[in-house]
Amino acid sequence: MAGGSLGIVSTEPRSADRLTAVASGVDLSRHARLLSRVHDAVLSGQQPPVMPRDVVARSWSRLQAGGVTPDHCADVEPADFAEIEERRTRTALRSVLPELRNTLTQVADDANFIVVIADADGVLLWREGSRGVRKAADALGFTEGARWAEQAVGTNAIGTALVEDAAVQLFSAEHYAPSHHGWSCTGSPVHDPRTGDILGVVDISGSAMSVHPTTVALVRTAVRLAEATLWREHTAQLEKLRGRAAPLLASAGGPALVVDQHGWVAGATGIAAPERLATPSQGKPLLVPGLGICVPEPLGDGWLVRRRVDGAGLQVELDLGASPRVTVCGDANWTQALSPRHAQILRVLAVAGTGGVDAASLSEALFGDREHVVAVRAEVSRLRKTLGAVLSTQPYRFADGVSVRVLD
Repeated sequence: MAGGSLGIVSTEPRSADRLTAVASGVDLSRHARLLSRVHDAVLSGQQPPVMPRDVVARSWSRLQAGGVTPDHCADVEPADFAEIEERRTRTALRSVLPELRNTLTQVADDANFIVVIADADGVLLWREGSRGVRKAADALGFTEGARWAEQAVGTNAIGTALVEDAAVQLFSAEHYAPSHHGWSCTGSPVHDPRTGDILGVVDISGSAMSVHPTTVALVRTAVRLAEATLWREHTAQLEKLRGRAAPLLASAGGPALVVDQHGWVAGATGIAAPERLATPSQGKPLLVPGLGICVPEPLGDGWLVRRRVDGAGLQVELDLGASPRVTVCGDANWTQALSPRHAQILRVLAVAGTGGVDAASLSEALFGDREHVVAVRAEVSRLRKTLGAVLSTQPYRFADGVSVRVLD
């Protein structure tokens, strides 16, 4: 077992993961006994009667590699009331709580479930549903304020959904901690439609024998409704910003845009505006197609974006030494530390020049094969959040008007 992990190797791609923990018609008691033997065998380093599902195997391997033991997972200490209230106030999920309650709570109460909403740290913010199940959850430490992250309490539908960024259903001994084997749980992450970031997880939990395949669809439907509500709020906020910005754009004296805090365009004049720019920040230049190099100017709850120096170029200096970093020079200069992977990506793009590279070619340069396209796209997406429009896509390359110098 290399690196202290369980040595479980998945033979299927992640897209092949079965979302439901049990199929219709399965003998639940018999299946729970089988999973208990699988759990004991795998965690003791023996050959299991069958392999765990891929999502479960990945979670157990992460926990073992992190030194988390099943017994450790029983230690749950909830946050105090002040922290819970602060988290409830801060999370964007508070605005979709009525939607989630209307969709799930009555169903969960009737079906002997509880509904739990956790934030992006896995901290339980709200819990409603069956009184009997809530009492059983209290004994488990599954209470408001408890941190149900994977590394804290082991494999569970909240923490594992956060790590996997996907819906997860777990049954009985698929949970890492033996104290959780009497439970089934189904969780799905809620994303901020403006940024794609995970806001938290919606979870339905109950006794292991109450598990049902349709619970996955129920939770995912509730999440989609919640995300649709967040998007409607976003469009309403853009409309308000558009109204406030109209007089400013009318007197801008040249091409300009007004965007919200996340780069979504509320209004524009003198330019065919894209739907969204990179996320603006104070003093950080943006390269706007059709407008050139711009430095965003704070505008209440948004930004005014307009060209500051006609014909200005943007210089990027890549320091790829022991502590990789990138420095962007324009009307304003800024420096950002780079992870080794991001430094490797920028080196490949610098060598590729204006012709750029496609995702498969970048996968080959980074991983030695052309099979990691999804991972490449995710890494470039994260890198573009840092560098903004300095990078272009289709193919991946440094944007027009950007000169690059590499320091080794």
